[in-house]
Amino acid sequence: MSIRLKRLVAPLSSRLVITAVSLVLVVSLLIATFATIALRETLMDRLDRDVHDMARGVAGGPGSRGDFNIGPDSVFAAFPENGEPQGNLGDFDPNQMESLSAADLELMADVRVDARPHDVELPDRGTYRVIAQSVFNPALGQMVVVTGRSTEEVDNTIESLIFWEALLTLLGVLAAAGVGYVVVRRQLSPLREVAATAHTVAALPLSSGEVSVTERVPERLTDEDTEVGQVGAALNSLLDHVETSLAERHRSEQQVRQFVADASHELRTPLTTIRGYTELAQQRPEAVPTALGKVEEESLRMTALVEDLLLLARLDQGRPLARDSVDLTRLLLEAVDDARVVDPSHTWRLELPDAADSGDAEVIVTGDEQRLHQVISNLLTNERRHTPAGTTVTVRVRPDGFEVHDDGPGFPPALVPHAFERFTRADEARQRDGGAGLGLALVHAIVTAHGGTVSLASVPGDTTIAVRLPRSSQG
Repeated sequence: MSIRLKRLVAPLSSRLVITAVSLVLVVSLLIATFATIALRETLMDRLDRDVHDMARGVAGGPGSRGDFNIGPDSVFAAFPENGEPQGNLGDFDPNQMESLSAADLELMADVRVDARPHDVELPDRGTYRVIAQSVFNPALGQMVVVTGRSTEEVDNTIESLIFWEALLTLLGVLAAAGVGYVVVRRQLSPLREVAATAHTVAALPLSSGEVSVTERVPERLTDEDTEVGQVGAALNSLLDHVETSLAERHRSEQQVRQFVADASHELRTPLTTIRGYTELAQQRPEAVPTALGKVEEESLRMTALVEDLLLLARLDQGRPLARDSVDLTRLLLEAVDDARVVDPSHTWRLELPDAADSGDAEVIVTGDEQRLHQVISNLLTNERRHTPAGTTVTVRVRPDGFEVHDDGPGFPPALVPHAFERFTRADEARQRDGGAGLGLALVHAIVTAHGGTVSLASVPGDTTIAVRLPRSSQG
């Protein structure tokens, strides 16, 4: 059933042509109908005037002689009160008269005597437009006279008009169909070009790998003032979006591959160390305590790495975080105090917002307190590990988050755009202590999961990481 319905659906060009031809046909029929009615009314009015003139002539004729001429397409019938009815067709010339039959006279006798035109259908003779009137004849006395003219001329004129109207309507419909087909196909040719572009893109292999969708609808077909231009512009926008999405997908695939490779590398190092010390303990019993200590150290390192990877995976999956009111000022104050104790070789400073002068230094944000503490801890740990001794680290509390600033050597310019990517490490000038390169990636993932943003601006002697978080409704 569905296949049959599909076959019944005509192309757009055919439907447009059929619609245009149908409109031409309907308009032509309406014009022809009204023209026919108007012409017939005009001709009938003229015929009625002739019939009235004839009736007046008969009423004022010479009387009993009946020798007046009424025309070859006329009819005359007289019905005296004291005599036989008589009637004839045509002139009253004896050589041209044709008497009416008894049946014809009966039909004529039925005409209402009201001096108004009426139609009478005489068998084998056609239709006549007649008037019946009462007339006094000196010889025959009072009688009813019926006179009229044939409607044959009017009928023939109307039939001829209908024939020509039908012929011209047919020719008009055929001409409209032919011209409409050419015009519609020409007007829809830009739409076929748009469809060809879509088919070309559909034939491209887009399932995997780096894909470049370069096909576009020509600019001349993207004028949004026209319907086809709107379709072309929409298709180009769609193709731009598809190309961007495919590039993003390829970049994501490359990141996943790189992530797997980096994670494997990071896990292989502690596993290799554990295996080596295990073999050492088996060969040299006196080295067992040292081997167990290194195995424990590498296990803790591997555990921390796996926990960071699991956290990133959960955040990538959109796992919900706690949505509590968190005193960000308190977290930053505790973290800076801890950093001063752990690494006294750096200068640690905490700057509170201007509201502190009025006794209100609290900055309340909405989020997961444990994860926000992890963000702050990772940033300060990053400062300890990757800046030289004597560097001044300033933590600035802002009404919508905080900033971590240092006057160290800064990030290499090539690294700044990729600083928050996973397993990203700085060069040796900034890296003093080894790490897996997940610290800033975790910061970015956690802040993003909170609906916030994190940014980096770095030049030698001036590096700032800015974290912006949504304020709590209680703040």
